[in-house]
Amino acid sequence: MDMSEFSLGALFLSSFLAATLLPGGSEAVLFGVLKLDGALLWPALGLATFGNTLGGMSSYLLGRFLPERHKLRGLEWVRRYGSVTLLLAWAPLIGDGLCVAAGWLRLNVLWVALFMAAGKFVRYWAVARLAGLG
Repeated sequence: MDMSEFSLGALFLSSFLAATLLPGGSEAVLFGVLKLDGALLWPALGLATFGNTLGGMSSYLLGRFLPERHKLRGLEWVRRYGSVTLLLAWAPLIGDGLCVAAGWLRLNVLWVALFMAAGKFVRYWAVARLAGLG
């Protein structure tokens, strides 16, 4: 395994874990990968977005199994605005709650994944711009 494969694998793993209820800083990993090898821009953006979206969808799935008696952060936003609120799934403090609330409300999984991935991609693209790429 060469260094670029290793760095992309680490990026995918950190992106996935950062989108679950575990804390993490996948933006810093992406920034580092891009500074080491700018030619990895599109594979890195794709893997970071995919991994982070999968992590967010695991929170969505968790929400589908929560009993109705739970009070969920972000529930009213998601109830009022629907899947489009998942554009903010990347945001610290509220993102995980939005994903869980979307699952609890049983919003359409395809729309949730689409909006979630779009928001996460834009955030990672902004990181790439800060790294001097994109």
